Amino acid sequence: QVQLVESGGGLVQPGGSLRLSCAASGFTIASYAMSWYRQAPGKERELVAARTGGTTNYADSAKGRFSISRDNAKNTVYLQMNSLKPEDTAVYYCNAKWIPVFGSTRNYWGQGTQVTVSS
Repeated sequence: QVQLVESGGGLVQPGGSLRLSCAASGFTIASYAMSWYRQAPGKERELVAARTGGTTNYADSAKGRFSISRDNAKNTVYLQMNSLKPEDTAVYYCNAKWIPVFGSTRNYWGQGTQVTVSS
């Protein structure tokens, strides 16, 4: 069974930090491009951070504050979020994607974890 389970979300005050975790099962994350998306009410889901082939990319709004990393031994990817702002409030989703040379693309999503930044 292929599964991604996010955790670590919650309520934090502006300027605070959170570390989100995404635990994968049924496949190894080392073979996949891993990324974090978020979606606020009434808005489109947006890419926050991605790691593909050793290269990391961040949305302009997250650059310098967020950091994506992985622990292959634990088959888990993380999103460290610092200096949080109210506009960071959203449901955060973990994504795994693999485009093979042959065969169809694999694309998996977690169910999301709520992050609320408020005083």
